[in-house]
Amino acid sequence: MARFYLSPESWQVDPALTGDEARHLSQVLRAKPGDGIVVFDGRGQRASAEILVVSRDRVTLRIGEILPSRAPAPVITLAQAIPKGKNMDLIVQKAVELGIATIQPLITRYTVVQPGEGKASKWRRNALEACKQCGQDVLPEIAEPLTFDRWIAHSQDAAGLKLIASLAPGARPMRDVLREHADTTHATLLVGPEGDFAPEETRAALEAGFIPISLGSIVLRVETATLFCLSALRYEFDGVGEESCGR
Repeated sequence: MARFYLSPESWQVDPALTGDEARHLSQVLRAKPGDGIVVFDGRGQRASAEILVVSRDRVTLRIGEILPSRAPAPVITLAQAIPKGKNMDLIVQKAVELGIATIQPLITRYTVVQPGEGKASKWRRNALEACKQCGQDVLPEIAEPLTFDRWIAHSQDAAGLKLIASLAPGARPMRDVLREHADTTHATLLVGPEGDFAPEETRAALEAGFIPISLGSIVLRVETATLFCLSALRYEFDGVGEESCGR
């Protein structure tokens, strides 16, 4: 059954899809009154819904039983240096499928792409589409891009396990680090750009409490490294501290 995003404030009184969601349902899918869909609020609630009235820019609904879903555990924040080309689009899409909670795009010393205005909005749309397609009911936060220096200055407050994917000497196998922190419920993953972080950025991350991890002897592309790490976190800690996220 087709899934649509219904904003949290639209669930209580006269629920209706508007904007792009309504146009897709009415113009592309040619929905009719009486048809059924699934709606989710991006905060962990979903429900079946019956279509009552269809117009081009508004589709009114009758909401059925509201069902809470379970937020993936651990709660993962991805601090991602923006890669070249369209690779950030791919990272956002696949990170959503892997249950990411927050994505913080970073501009580092070796970042080639300088994100223009509206880039974060595009990534948020990509995240929403990924949620709709993969059945994820929790819409991750996609923050506005920050410089590495500005972000790392406040990262000491990050909860839980803090990891930096690193090519520097002394990085430990990711498997070993994860198994030493078996009760992890929150994690922050820091991944650099093509060419890795600058030495001073790596030092700043280590001073902020990040543990350098190695992903093996093969040097991975940025997007591959990110998805490798997210998959490893999800595999190792699947279900740890998992709680219902419905209201």
